[in-house]
Amino acid sequence: MKKADRVRWWTYLLLGAATLACVFPLYWMFVVATTDTATATKLPPEIVPGGNFFHLAGLVFTTVPFVRSIVNSLVVAGSIGVGHALLCSLAGFAFAKLRFPGRNALFLVVVLTMTVPTQLAVIPQYMIISSLGWVDTLQALIVPGLASAFGIFWMRQHLATTISDEILQAARIDGAGTWQIFWRIAFPLVRPAAFVLGLLGFVTAWNDFLWPFIVLKSPEMYTAQIAIKALQNSYSIDLGLAMSGSFLATLPLIVLFVFVGRRMVAGIMDGAFKG
Repeated sequence: MKKADRVRWWTYLLLGAATLACVFPLYWMFVVATTDTATATKLPPEIVPGGNFFHLAGLVFTTVPFVRSIVNSLVVAGSIGVGHALLCSLAGFAFAKLRFPGRNALFLVVVLTMTVPTQLAVIPQYMIISSLGWVDTLQALIVPGLASAFGIFWMRQHLATTISDEILQAARIDGAGTWQIFWRIAFPLVRPAAFVLGLLGFVTAWNDFLWPFIVLKSPEMYTAQIAIKALQNSYSIDLGLAMSGSFLATLPLIVLFVFVGRRMVAGIMDGAFKG
């Protein structure tokens, strides 16, 4: 190995420090989840986990319907993740490879919607959901999140740089329709990018708090984040109980990234090196 190609020691030091900075909040959350509020607010802080985690975790499951909340979050986040992967790919394919009047203008409108704060859409979105009778239902969370402007932009860029027009023309000459071209040619080629987009949609939906807090009313409809909010009363916060719920709600994401983290990074890097 050439000297210029060697990784310097300070590179490992910086990467180690960055890793520690990313992992420490999760570790601190677990430490607080094993103690009580008095220990969590003590100075200097405790950095060794206590022995109350299973007791506090049991309180989480008895205080709120936490298992049902986790299942609701899985249903909502899973549906939104699949919707992002498929619907955003379809829209991106249309903008990248199909020719129709107003295509560029419509794509510009889609991109411009990314500059609008999400909070501005809460009131009109709630009015629509209320008129449909979807308040306090899971479809009120799923349907508005099935696609996003960022996802359409992401997939449009991947499709535009990955698939040549000559391949599509050859498929049309062979008699393939638009749907066949998308499903059998375009989508398999950009599947890694769609997988990454689906994961991003899943995580975003799992961590969402504002919109579920507005439309969900009954405890059996709560998602994990709303269930964590329900662990707190109006006058005080039990930090150990709240952090136990937060840690339990984070575990599915940790398990998910243990199994698919490498594939997610590969999908991101695949898009980064497309010419």
